[in-house]
Amino acid sequence: MAASIAAAAAAASVSHVLPAPKPKPRTPPRLSLLPRRRSRAAGAISASASAASDFLAPVPSLKSRLAAGDTLYGLFLLSFSPTLAEIAALAGYDYVVVDMEHGPGGITEALTCLRALDAARTPAVLRLPEACPVWAKKALDLGPAGLMLPAVESPAAAAEAVSHCRYPPRGVRGAAYPIVRASAYGLDDSYLSRCEDDTLIICQVETAAGVAEIDAIAAVEGVDVVQMGPLDLSASMGYLWDPGNRKVRATLREAERKVLEARKKKDAAPKTNAAYLGGFAMPNDPAEQLKHRGYHMVAGAVDIGLFRKAALEDVKRFKEASMEIGEAEGEEEDEKENGYWSE
Repeated sequence: MAASIAAAAAAASVSHVLPAPKPKPRTPPRLSLLPRRRSRAAGAISASASAASDFLAPVPSLKSRLAAGDTLYGLFLLSFSPTLAEIAALAGYDYVVVDMEHGPGGITEALTCLRALDAARTPAVLRLPEACPVWAKKALDLGPAGLMLPAVESPAAAAEAVSHCRYPPRGVRGAAYPIVRASAYGLDDSYLSRCEDDTLIICQVETAAGVAEIDAIAAVEGVDVVQMGPLDLSASMGYLWDPGNRKVRATLREAERKVLEARKKKDAAPKTNAAYLGGFAMPNDPAEQLKHRGYHMVAGAVDIGLFRKAALEDVKRFKEASMEIGEAEGEEEDEKENGYWSE
């Protein structure tokens, strides 16, 4: 496609010095009572055009999908690998969280992952190391679909976190919009008018103190999602080694109930804020269970965890193979079954 565009541009640049093409003689139309059969080439071109149209269409924002009633399924990216980010996007995850809180990368490494996800048309959420204006400013200037802010424990802290994501007078975000990636380096004239409406703000509630205030946090204007943090919650309750403890589970269920009830009441009071509910899957609480309990955003896996599981299973399968060294019996049959047979 790039070559075609370049050729077209070159032809246009010299068109004024080229002789006009000779008109081709017109062929009379052939009359027929039979329907004209669509050629395979025409069908392929139409399909390609349709695919290109889909690719060029804007990706729906996470906010718009939540408002439409979608339940979103995501992956946490701790490796900061653009390749794994791309694979996750192509696999069909609704969003990918690039984790700067627990992953080894910073802004520069996050940028390469955002580019991979943008190319695969999958929204990226950046989880910040801490909820502060400096990290929020640098992250937002990259142009993610959303920010995840850790350890929010009060409505005042939630309001402050929201202010980090907004330009004055509604917030304290530093303004460099004419030159940053978020505005297509100044080429997107609509950025200022839509950035706050498009950017998803996720506040993590992951301590006992935060859970006690969760209904008030979820009601803060600008907080789009309240994200439960079961591991840190269990640690704050004294159960670091037992995140599935019944007291931790009971606390989580109560927090879930408050957020979900507030969402139901929002229809009666549409001008009030009521955040969506987000969560992490755990071995004792899988992603499917979170979905069934009404979560709106579910992070079901971590890239490193997926690779670790696959690697361990691969090694185990090899180590436990019962065939003796040098044994070849049944080899041809196995190859046929696995589709690798050739003469």
